[in-house]
Amino acid sequence: MKKITKYIAVGLLIISSSCKKGFLDRYPQDTISPELFFQSETDLSLYINGLLDLPGTWQYLGDQSSDNTATTGSIEIKNMMIGTPTSQTITGGWDWGRLRNINYFLDNYNKAAVTQEVKDHYAGLARYYRAAFYFAKISRFSDVPWYGKTLLPEDPALYKGRDPRALVVDSMMADLSFAASHVREKVPVGTPNIWAVKMLFARIALYEGTYRKYHPELNLQPTAERFLDSALTQTRDIMASAKFAIYTDQGASKSYAALFASQDASKIKEIILANSSDYAKSNGSSNSNINSYVFGDYEQSPSRDLIQTYLMQDGTRFTDIPGYDKFQFTQEFVNRDPRMVQTLAYPGFKRANDTRPYIQRLNKNFTGYHQVKGYFNTTDNVVAGSMFFPVYRYAETLLIYAEALAEKEKLTQSDLDKSINLLRARAGMPPIDMVTSNANIDPVLASQYPDVNSSLKGTILEIRRERRVELALEGYRYDDLMRWHAGKLLQKIPEGMYFPGLGKYDMTGDGIPDIILIDKSQDIPAEGNKEKNSLNITLDYYKAGSFGDDVTVYLKNGAAGGNIVTETNTRNFQEPKFYYRPVPNTQVVLNPNLKQIFGWE
Repeated sequence: MKKITKYIAVGLLIISSSCKKGFLDRYPQDTISPELFFQSETDLSLYINGLLDLPGTWQYLGDQSSDNTATTGSIEIKNMMIGTPTSQTITGGWDWGRLRNINYFLDNYNKAAVTQEVKDHYAGLARYYRAAFYFAKISRFSDVPWYGKTLLPEDPALYKGRDPRALVVDSMMADLSFAASHVREKVPVGTPNIWAVKMLFARIALYEGTYRKYHPELNLQPTAERFLDSALTQTRDIMASAKFAIYTDQGASKSYAALFASQDASKIKEIILANSSDYAKSNGSSNSNINSYVFGDYEQSPSRDLIQTYLMQDGTRFTDIPGYDKFQFTQEFVNRDPRMVQTLAYPGFKRANDTRPYIQRLNKNFTGYHQVKGYFNTTDNVVAGSMFFPVYRYAETLLIYAEALAEKEKLTQSDLDKSINLLRARAGMPPIDMVTSNANIDPVLASQYPDVNSSLKGTILEIRRERRVELALEGYRYDDLMRWHAGKLLQKIPEGMYFPGLGKYDMTGDGIPDIILIDKSQDIPAEGNKEKNSLNITLDYYKAGSFGDDVTVYLKNGAAGGNIVTETNTRNFQEPKFYYRPVPNTQVVLNPNLKQIFGWE
């Protein structure tokens, strides 16, 4: 997608952030001058296309920082909660090279001999990228320096302190407002157009509006509602365009999954912007094939808490069923929201070219649950390496619309019916009824989100459930927990499947045992001595015990059973400190004007 000629080096320099001297202050070296480069629309297009940076299929591994998965990865927030982090150990995120590349364009694009409409389109894209850049910064640090132009080496602004979050966000909103008024609808495939701009605008506005509402430490709560209004304006524009629709072509049992297992985004009206890959055209260099990472137990596995969030197919709550917390794997998937089996490997799931159902592999530090969203069930590497990732989809538009209205306490049943309930209809689920949801509040959700205090509390909680389910394992959950002031949920260590004790268990749903859990004192028999089931298939053997035992499966109560345990380190989410990150100490040493906030040292 990035067609960079030698001329693009005018703006696209990789700027190291390891020392202050290289911070936003370098002129391009040994390149054609901006007066010679910024002349035509082709020049503007080349530069802007060089800034394209979209999340790809690796985003399906993006929930590792949240309560949706257990992971063996070295995850920053997990390490923070079990350690004693400081600005000397938390050092990521303070990089500014991309911003310089964006600002360099904005400083020079007016030199091109093109119409104002052409200039405004490309300037709008650059400002869209700048807003996205700063969104990552304020999400991580809150107050950060705002730089609206490239800086010369002697510019004192290089050493200024952090600008207030309110100033930075208002500058981002100005960028997005300009972009939403000037970016074209028709653009090269795979690049942002006006609707993608409006989606980012809505996403950021919802984030900031709810963040300010639920984070009193910012002292910005009175300003929250105007951001919710901005989110509504943008989502209403997208909805009114009638250019997008929820994908339902393959029915309730397949449509949701089909969204994430397609090679052609142009055929799916739900997709607003996609990052596509083509394994054949890339000569096999495409890295969109993440099958060996996303499925099984390479690095992450879905949590039982996520599994328990899904409703029953009739719309009732799974967590209202007596003894639900003791349900075994095959019981958990019976009569659930159809999106559950289109997101997770279910009892009876078959991998490509297998004649027999897949038997969940159990292993230490993993939950036993497997993810199929983002897993391309094929043995063809060309197909698996040619999938697209939905950067923006219409489902998120509807979720933003409903949540913003609910947080303003302006949501009506009609609003729900043209937003959230379209997602539930796609899955074959009954609609949310506001009267019922507000009168019969889910006690589990209420305990998870104690900050919700509204006349629409029950509906807000159900919208949060719907967002978690609809966007599960797409990388949104952590940001949602942060903006909802729900970081304490990360203190709960993700757990896995429940087993009542040692013995044989059916994992495929046919009533025939597939695995056997034996005591830690026993040895797993040689292959020829292992027991076979009635299908003449050898059972999979696992040694089960307590965490730290020399076994292959950790159970909460050891041989007496319980949920699979993934780790035992005590977690402590410090509020408000851990909603933010420190400025790396090396940067503070170089620029003492960069002060730490929220208790960081």
